[in-house]
Amino acid sequence: MDSDALVNSLSQKLEAHSISELQTVPELTTTTTTPSHRVHEGYGFRPPSGVSTPLTGHAPVDTLVPDVNGLGWPAKSTYSRLTATAEEKKEREQKIAAAVRTILDCIGEDPDREGLLRTPDRYAQAVMWMTRGYEERLAGTTSLVSFLQQSPSVTLDVINDAVFAEDHDEMVIVRDIDISSLCEHHLVPFTGKVAIAYIPNKLVLGLSKLARIAETFSRRLQVQERLTKQIAIAIQEAIKPRGVAVVMEATHLCMTMRGVQKPGAITVTSCMLGCFRTHQKIREEFLSLIKR
Repeated sequence: MDSDALVNSLSQKLEAHSISELQTVPELTTTTTTPSHRVHEGYGFRPPSGVSTPLTGHAPVDTLVPDVNGLGWPAKSTYSRLTATAEEKKEREQKIAAAVRTILDCIGEDPDREGLLRTPDRYAQAVMWMTRGYEERLAGTTSLVSFLQQSPSVTLDVINDAVFAEDHDEMVIVRDIDISSLCEHHLVPFTGKVAIAYIPNKLVLGLSKLARIAETFSRRLQVQERLTKQIAIAIQEAIKPRGVAVVMEATHLCMTMRGVQKPGAITVTSCMLGCFRTHQKIREEFLSLIKR
């Protein structure tokens, strides 16, 4: 056998051996869970911890946000918190207060001393207020009509009826919207500002609703990347504009007061949908306007 034939033979055997190994080693395979989401095993990829922000284009067509109850990507217990009775809300606060007493004891404090005696109750009420976004629905749906009729104290829809037909096709921007949220990794705050823009497509949204949408999602346990995207997708689903752009700048206490301890560090995230993603000039116009 000449040298060329020998090289070809060895190459074919190596290729066949590699394919066989790839098929039998589980950490090198890729498992498809849905048509739009892949889970990669091994090589540093982690499986998903749960649905947080769906990809655009996969929302139900009969709702303004990708959730049948209008909540906008609810967590495990979001719906039960929204529909809780006064007694159930009180029970939730009591559970939180009991947990806070345990924390105080574990860090070396005395939960019964004067300064801390009511701290568990105060913290329970404060954390429920800081996460009140779980009790706000972005868009109305028929599934909760009977419940809302029986419970008028439930928060009204954020978007409500503030969608208007308007022949305006130029950029709409609301900037310098203050936001504060709790980092879901350490349960400490991050604060900053968000700028929101969209280009209408026959429909406009009440200006205050842009800030309300940002407020709703920020009043949940968050990471900045997800918060930015949720705001953009919610606006996109509400009025189907030509495009949406969201830029957020925030300071995270989990980075400034602990861990790496770098005060002054600012995290910037953005989400561009529609024409803001596909047209560079539109994106550049938006970025220049929010820097003024």
